[in-house]
Amino acid sequence: MKRSLRHAIRASAPPLSVGALLGAAVLLGGCGSQTKTVSATAPPAAAQTASTSTTPTATKTSTTQPRTSTSAATPAPTSTRTAPEPAFTQQAGQAEGATGAAAIVRAHGYTPNDTSEYHSGQTLRVLVGTRTGSGDGYGQQAFFFVGARYIGTDAKEPSASVKVLSQGDTEVTLAYPLYRRGDPLSSPSGGQTTVRFQLNNGKLAPLGAIPPASSTGGLSRN
Repeated sequence: MKRSLRHAIRASAPPLSVGALLGAAVLLGGCGSQTKTVSATAPPAAAQTASTSTTPTATKTSTTQPRTSTSAATPAPTSTRTAPEPAFTQQAGQAEGATGAAAIVRAHGYTPNDTSEYHSGQTLRVLVGTRTGSGDGYGQQAFFFVGARYIGTDAKEPSASVKVLSQGDTEVTLAYPLYRRGDPLSSPSGGQTTVRFQLNNGKLAPLGAIPPASSTGGLSRN
């Protein structure tokens, strides 16, 4: 009976195609199995160990040879000077200045009366000269200098005589004998007058009136 039934079922069931069989197998496999995903983790990178390379440093020893100087050693001074210049240098400078001033006076046709009146240490300097060739010693002028530079005379025309009364760094006072009409050169009867000359901003100017070189009715320098 059972055998007949199986046979009947087989006979009534339609035959399955190959594609259907494969699809059933896939379904059975999908239902009966579970897919497990495993993530493969890469092994950690090996830690880099900082390697310190020690390079041996060679110590270089240089031997310095002592330097020999061929120049002669300067001897130490044996004494200390407190004066700015030796005395003979100052005297030579004053003499040279007076000599140069005297040469200028001579170049203008006059002979210096007294070179010691020329003071090289002053800003304003003066030197009185008498007309060269004067037989009686009259006919004089005062020559002025600023430093070693000649700047001119006290007046355009000479006086019978001129005398330096006083002088300083920027001032010179001159004295002039005064004549009346008919007075001989050796005997002025009008006394004398003084005129102070002052250096101001590089210019020399008299601070008083200079008597005239000649006069018919008044006092004059001749």
